[in-house]
Amino acid sequence: MGDVRVSVTGDFPPATFVDALTDFGPDRARIWGNSSSGQLVVHDRGDTWADVTEGSKGAGIWQRYRYTWSPDEVRLDVTDSNAFGRGSYWLYRLSAEAGGERTRIDLHIHRVPTTTKGKLFEPLLRLIGGAYFGRDLRRTVQRIERFSAGKDAQP
Repeated sequence: MGDVRVSVTGDFPPATFVDALTDFGPDRARIWGNSSSGQLVVHDRGDTWADVTEGSKGAGIWQRYRYTWSPDEVRLDVTDSNAFGRGSYWLYRLSAEAGGERTRIDLHIHRVPTTTKGKLFEPLLRLIGGAYFGRDLRRTVQRIERFSAGKDAQP
């Protein structure tokens, strides 16, 4: 089992991050670089939860998640995947800073590899996962900052 933990700060209130992470519309791939719009399926959705399948073309990994969210936390529990199994999750914890105008984002990724693909990715995630997901989250935060300021979210 692999764990990755990264932290990033963004110049927007926590609600902006929650809204960006739980928006499964056409701008999703522009904000979330690893989310391929061609592999996004929203199966069902409520006010504080969603059942979503997402994938990235580059790694060829897809995961079905049960999203649950509140103003200070978004959790993605894996319910199905071609690489990682139940017990895998992404947990974003949000802390308001600077009077609520900045947000500290603490991300914890926990992986339970269940297939050959997942077991092959596991050592790689342990080795470079922190650097990779830290860079990816920083880029996403920059896109959210530009998008929320009304500028184009393209990198």
